[in-house]
Amino acid sequence: MRADVLLFQSAMPTVSVKRELLFQALGRSYTDEEFDELCFEFGLELDEITSEKEIISKEKGDGKAEGASDVILFKIDVPANRYDLLCLEGLVRGLQVFKERIRAPRYKKITPPSGEIQKLVITEETVQVRPYAVAAVLRNITFDKDRYDSFIDLQEKLHQNICRKRSLVAIGTHDLDTVCGPFTYTAKPPSEIKFKPLNQDKEYTAAELMDLYRTDSHLRHYLHIIENEPQYPVIYDSNGVVLSMPPIINGDHSKISLNTKNVLIECTATDLTKAKIVLDILVAMFSEYCQKTFTAEAAEVLYPNGKSHIFPELPYRREKIKPEIMNKKIGICETPSNLAKLLTRMCLKSHVIGNGNNIEVEIPPTRPDIIHACDIIEDAAIAYGYNNIQMTIPKTYTIANQLPLNKLTELLRQDLAAAGFTEALTFALCSQEDIANKLGIDISATKAVHIANPKTAEFQVARTTLLPGILKTVAANRKMPLPLKLFEISDIVVKDSTKDPAFFPGRCAEIFAKGRSIGNLGVLHPDVITKFELTMPCSVLEITIEPFV
Repeated sequence: MRADVLLFQSAMPTVSVKRELLFQALGRSYTDEEFDELCFEFGLELDEITSEKEIISKEKGDGKAEGASDVILFKIDVPANRYDLLCLEGLVRGLQVFKERIRAPRYKKITPPSGEIQKLVITEETVQVRPYAVAAVLRNITFDKDRYDSFIDLQEKLHQNICRKRSLVAIGTHDLDTVCGPFTYTAKPPSEIKFKPLNQDKEYTAAELMDLYRTDSHLRHYLHIIENEPQYPVIYDSNGVVLSMPPIINGDHSKISLNTKNVLIECTATDLTKAKIVLDILVAMFSEYCQKTFTAEAAEVLYPNGKSHIFPELPYRREKIKPEIMNKKIGICETPSNLAKLLTRMCLKSHVIGNGNNIEVEIPPTRPDIIHACDIIEDAAIAYGYNNIQMTIPKTYTIANQLPLNKLTELLRQDLAAAGFTEALTFALCSQEDIANKLGIDISATKAVHIANPKTAEFQVARTTLLPGILKTVAANRKMPLPLKLFEISDIVVKDSTKDPAFFPGRCAEIFAKGRSIGNLGVLHPDVITKFELTMPCSVLEITIEPFV
């Protein structure tokens, strides 16, 4: 027996930016090789250099690509937790600070000269469906086509990333000059909500909208979030105009355009922490285009319990870390001042305190990924350059050795493969039916380990035998030419050694080695074969290999 290893890598978000627009914002041009190297130095990866026309041509053929743009696009892979790099604005800002061409901006929330801030009132009806909301205003912002597209694209990137496809957070952006506060966030029965949704030409009830979007390639993926709720969330202005029905669609009345000057941002959520992060990222990235750069106008949110909160928070916090720990973890030997400089290049403003014993690091609101000291150390290593870290021989000298059990399984694999068998790797979890009813055993007799909260009927218990997985593999390959010769060497979970009645009477044998039972050999019972939807006789050998180690 052995433990299987499953390797899984979460997909990194990819940001597509126009090459010329990027170089213009960076203040210089790069060759493809130079920019690839810059991305690597900053901890990113230039995944592809392409164009809209080339993308469409690859996906749909040359005919569909006719008329598409030839503008060169850089597709850049960004770490999934770096929400501040998911748009051109944040990417350029990060690279410029990294190359020490600019200092990291300081983000501030402000109140309007009149002192009257926008208010969002949350009613108690939202508690059961989507209880949280945050809001802010980007005042006197200037859009052009590229900025507008980037603003929309960042929202979509956040929706797919930290917002978990709108299940945790849904973003709504509105032209503030077309609506009138205070705003009310409530929940109503679908039949009582009626408005003209974004880019539609007539009004629909919420129930009608759910039917309308059931075939929409984009919005249909979000319907399940609220469609079974008795009440749907909705945001109104003081005149009863619907701003949005989160997390599905905004109202057409308040849609933003290139001419929009004041943007109201609202985020409704089931996770307040993530809602605050999303709001902070949005205003931090696009407050660059406000008349007062890097400022966001505060909004007041009143909760059903009577408490009131001011957003965005845009919090700065300070952490202390010892230089010797940083040097040890990275494997370098830098002075405290040099380490502080490395961190400052990563938008973590730092300086040495306490006679060089500590470095104080300021974490900006755009870096919610900085949770622990190891995150700070990682940024210092990136700024130093992984290729610049000198390779050293470890001080502790050890010799690795393969586990005897694993060594035996590898030898068995080679011999079985040489004998013409094909290896199968099946799931360690299966349904109760697979290890009980289909094998002619009562589930109580198997004494299997049960999953407390199975997400699917296919993964209810840990397998007590490899047989169901092999038979399912055979069933899935019935169209393949016979004979099918399969084997699997993997872990099972058993509590006792009771005899398995899955075999044909008189045509099975129990295998003994070194005085103990190690398995079974025989022809499967016809009932077992039928229950796995097979039509041909099957012979099986199953043994425990641990006694041979």
